[in-house]
Amino acid sequence: MTSSARDESAGPDRPEEAAGTAGHGPVAVATAPSAGSGPQPDTVVVPADEDPVAAAGSEVFGGPPGRRALLGVSWWIPARFLALAVILTSVLGMMQKASCYDSGWFQAGSPQYIHACYSDIPHLFTGRGFADGLHPYLDKIPQGSPDMQYLEYPVLTGLFMQVAAWLTPGGGSGQQQEQWFWAINAGLLMACAVVAVVAVSRTHRRRPWDALLFALAPTLALNSTVNWDLLAVALAAVAMALWSSSRTVWAGVFIGLATAAKLYPVLLLGPVFFLCWRAGRWRAFGQALGGAVGAWLLVNVPVMVANWDGWATFYTFSKHRKEDFGSFWVILMQNRGSGLENLDTYIAGLLVLCCLGIGWLALSAPRRPRFAQLAFLIVAAFILTNKVYSPQYVLWLIPLAVLARPRWRDFLIWQACEVLYTLGIWSHLGFVTSPKQHGLGDSWYHFAVVLHLLGTLYLCGVIIRDILLPDRDPVRWDGSDDPSGGVLDGAPDRFTLGTARRLGEEATYAAYAPTGGDDWLTVSSVEEDETWPEPAAPRPAEG
Repeated sequence: MTSSARDESAGPDRPEEAAGTAGHGPVAVATAPSAGSGPQPDTVVVPADEDPVAAAGSEVFGGPPGRRALLGVSWWIPARFLALAVILTSVLGMMQKASCYDSGWFQAGSPQYIHACYSDIPHLFTGRGFADGLHPYLDKIPQGSPDMQYLEYPVLTGLFMQVAAWLTPGGGSGQQQEQWFWAINAGLLMACAVVAVVAVSRTHRRRPWDALLFALAPTLALNSTVNWDLLAVALAAVAMALWSSSRTVWAGVFIGLATAAKLYPVLLLGPVFFLCWRAGRWRAFGQALGGAVGAWLLVNVPVMVANWDGWATFYTFSKHRKEDFGSFWVILMQNRGSGLENLDTYIAGLLVLCCLGIGWLALSAPRRPRFAQLAFLIVAAFILTNKVYSPQYVLWLIPLAVLARPRWRDFLIWQACEVLYTLGIWSHLGFVTSPKQHGLGDSWYHFAVVLHLLGTLYLCGVIIRDILLPDRDPVRWDGSDDPSGGVLDGAPDRFTLGTARRLGEEATYAAYAPTGGDDWLTVSSVEEDETWPEPAAPRPAEG
């Protein structure tokens, strides 16, 4: 049972009353606690109570929940409602691909780009040998290049593709098989989206309704079936939910599995390292690292042994890839008219600098940052500095954005930039592949790329502000520390730098300072006769 109460006079970031519990039984109304008192137990935050955009949007359904509203008392608990919402979003995304499903994928030229319904999935059914019954990593792909003779995806994604190929009916024409292959993958990826949204809702257990941001994200509908990224997104979301429950080993296992599906989840170990360093929780970091390495090796070693060249194709292909669509580098390359030598060195240097900056922020912020905040920043740094930005990469950031900055205004600003970028790149590809050049030329395409970069940087800036000014953090307004932090939640600092160390030293000095005002080191200015006794009169001499 969940109860919600709302005070109309409350500000958007400091609601005077929050929601009730998501459990079963009696419910207490939660009032905003004083700073440092911690959240009220057994309560759930309803976004319409504290987020003005969510409150305005709730008017479509009758307005924010009232004092007597009971949410979650029936079969419609948050997890089930969110699962249904993400299924509806996925179905809308499938419907958006209908024109390509019928003909666009199978026509020469640019129809699939002009209608913004492109997907890698049907093309790779034939292009990577699944239609011919070839085995990924063991058999060479048809019409491979010197740099790519085997499937160019990580092992767990290749297994996902193989399972979908096994489920694809063998009869019918090649076009019908590709349609079936896409439909089966779309269903499996929808299941991944359901897993991801439920995991996000259980990472911040007092804020399950924040996951509605993920479920209704426009880019989820547009890009969920462009490629297989939702597999890694779901595994990474489960890892974060397990970490928030202090299941450090299992969290590491799922980080390892996610990394076996896509490279970016390995970056989550960076925030874990710096936050555990600050809190002195080295055992937790070691358990997560061990679980991640063990799970990754369990998936990858059999393929390494079977065919090293097939296993290594993903890494060699990524290394030799030139600057490509969606990145800052492609703008620079097109403006210069030539590529950049040693591009990998530039990218590695920038990424290392970003990681060091995030590490400094983790150790020197006035209050230890939340895990989700640093996770978003480090994955965003990887995306911003990478040599390519495919439209589906936005899926990596959506769960992290929901947990790091659960505010509809900021989320929608960022999503608007990403939607415009997605439409921009398809329109640009339509321009370069169509003889009639229908779509966006280089200049407008560069503008779409800049929108993506600025939108991501905007969200990074807001999150960094929340870290430096914790009272602006919408998750911490009620006295919470780090709901996604697991063993780090509420842990004292053991090692700090910069501002955090200075504030800690000042607090230590204050604890030992004598009471009675700031002038305790000065000579008292009271009257002398009140401070020193008068000398005794001399006694007369005897005899």
